[in-house]
Amino acid sequence: MSNILLNVNGIEVIYSHVILVLKGVSLQVPEGGVVAILGGNGAGKTTTLRAVSNLLAGERGEVTKGSIELRGERIEKLSTSEMVNRGVIQVMEGRHCFAHLSIEDNLMTGAYTRKDGKAAVAATLEKVYNYFPRLKTRRTSQAAYTSGGEQQMCAIGRALMANPKMVLLDEPSMGLAPQIVEEGFEIVKDLNQREGVTFLLAEQNTNMALRYADHGYILESGRIVMEGAAKDLRENEDVKEFYLGMGGGDRKSFRDVKSYKRRKRWLS
Repeated sequence: MSNILLNVNGIEVIYSHVILVLKGVSLQVPEGGVVAILGGNGAGKTTTLRAVSNLLAGERGEVTKGSIELRGERIEKLSTSEMVNRGVIQVMEGRHCFAHLSIEDNLMTGAYTRKDGKAAVAATLEKVYNYFPRLKTRRTSQAAYTSGGEQQMCAIGRALMANPKMVLLDEPSMGLAPQIVEEGFEIVKDLNQREGVTFLLAEQNTNMALRYADHGYILESGRIVMEGAAKDLRENEDVKEFYLGMGGGDRKSFRDVKSYKRRKRWLS
């Protein structure tokens, strides 16, 4: 087993002191891996990412049980800026570019924590433009006047400007045309293989995510109901039927699957 970069161990997350959103979620992300958190809307995917990047407080949420470790160090109490200093960067759902800034200025905001000098930052910018040639073309355009796909590229590019060790990607395919989604995932694969960037991504597009991830966790109602190598999940009959839309029936929930009922350990 390769080195574990991130270890999430049995966390519970509560919002506003009353709403239990995550119920004992455990997952691991190996160094240099691409791990996908899958599941429908409201399953707890975004909450899991926010727990890792310490963005819960702004939503009146907190981790009330369990632990989160980065390279063996407990990180639940670290500030978001301390997380950035450790190389953990989140790309939020819905892209969140600074609308009034140019594409290039948006990218440069990602480098504000860097201490390795202007030349190194300029080299990273060039690298980002090599990955996203369209951003180079649009670099003087105000972000507000660029397409959704370009804004998604800008958000990922901005994360790369910080020289991350791990990028948390929240719903990267949301609201984008299939071709743009595919382009985005190809770039994730490239960054992972060439630059060694580790990815943890939350994604409703199960089919696409399992094509590019090494490992997947399926969340439902705040619990992990299944996990495994991406290729095994792609071949799993229940996953095919419920998440890849390859079966008939009107099952209401993955937890209704008979084979699951036999495996109470997932659900207890």
